[in-house]
Amino acid sequence: MTKDEKRTSRSPFNRFFRLVGKLLNWFEVGSLLFCVTALAALLIINFIARELFTSIYFAEEISEFLVIFTTFVGLSYGVRRGRHIRMGAFLEIMSPKVEKVFIIFISLISAGVMFYMANAAYEYLIHSMQRAHETPALRLPVWVFYIITPIGFALAGIQFLRTIIKNLVEPDTWISPEQQSEYDEEELCDGE
Repeated sequence: MTKDEKRTSRSPFNRFFRLVGKLLNWFEVGSLLFCVTALAALLIINFIARELFTSIYFAEEISEFLVIFTTFVGLSYGVRRGRHIRMGAFLEIMSPKVEKVFIIFISLISAGVMFYMANAAYEYLIHSMQRAHETPALRLPVWVFYIITPIGFALAGIQFLRTIIKNLVEPDTWISPEQQSEYDEEELCDGE
């Protein structure tokens, strides 16, 4: 590692960037592990209970909540890890500089869409809170089930912004904050 690379990696901006990435990773991975494990356990236990006695009356509502939570936290995780749908065929035929500009542009549009959707989901959440509907089995407010929706969209928007920053700061092309472009990786493999 050269002196410039060491100085850059120790800068407050890069430390903050890494800290945000670690905190988001901790939240996303922890949430996904918990939700998938809880969903599997709940469905298995409910199946056994239904066969032996009677089904658990609230299992469907909790399952629905866990699926919604997993979906919207998984959205942010997918963007951070570069597992979202992208125009790979077009990116492969572009030069690395054009590819980088294209990824920055796509990430900017995607961030805008995610923040717009976060705002729309927040407005829907507020509307649900005002209506004060409750779930049939647990008698919980319905809005509790949708609280993760604006958070998931906002986290995905943050991940797209991190992708833009990563591409502006780093000389290489990045399709996400943690995933370098496949084109660059193939170029590196061919050169070795």
